[in-house]
Amino acid sequence: MAVGVVAAEGQERHYGGRVTAFVVLSCMTAGMRGVIFGYDIGIAGGVSSMEPFLRKFFPDMYRRMRGDTRVSNYCKFDSQLLTAFTSSLYVAGLLTTFLASRVTAGRGRRASMVLGGGAFLAGAAVGGASVNIYMVILGRVLLGVGLGFANQAVPLYLSEMAPARLRGAFSNGFQLSVGIGALAANVINYGTERISGGWGWRVSLACRRGSSPSARCSCRRRPTA
Repeated sequence: MAVGVVAAEGQERHYGGRVTAFVVLSCMTAGMRGVIFGYDIGIAGGVSSMEPFLRKFFPDMYRRMRGDTRVSNYCKFDSQLLTAFTSSLYVAGLLTTFLASRVTAGRGRRASMVLGGGAFLAGAAVGGASVNIYMVILGRVLLGVGLGFANQAVPLYLSEMAPARLRGAFSNGFQLSVGIGALAANVINYGTERISGGWGWRVSLACRRGSSPSARCSCRRRPTA
């Protein structure tokens, strides 16, 4: 049975909570996960169109792309392995979400973000050092694990840390960070594609980092507005 509390007429309920340096820094650090999310979304399209990357990991598709200019790009990029490379991030993120929800509920939001940060670092290292297609896909899977933890915990963390009257603004900071990350990915791809030697794709895949909140989240629950 739901129980409601009605405030007396003419009274206003004010919830505590101020915008302090602790709150701002904690939310900015946690919001960096959104930057990584946007980066991982935007980076794959640019990397998968770089000729050195295709020549190394998708030679058949590279030959089709270079050999027949009359074939549309849709047919040139018709590759199950390339599809696996792109979609492995999202599949791993989806499956990890179920585990992340239990970790977040049992161990807290900060624990999930720390685990996500470790997965991001491992995925970036494996992706940047890849020597075969299996390592490339493994790196994307590890990044998906990081996304599964981060995207499940960060919006919740932001809404709990923010003062009640500014909860919407702080929570939307995550979406803003996603946009910033996608923009950064395209700018970085634009630069790394022009690196002589054909190793620019390694910079693109490795140019991310995991971040974990340096401030401890308060355990005190705030009433909902």
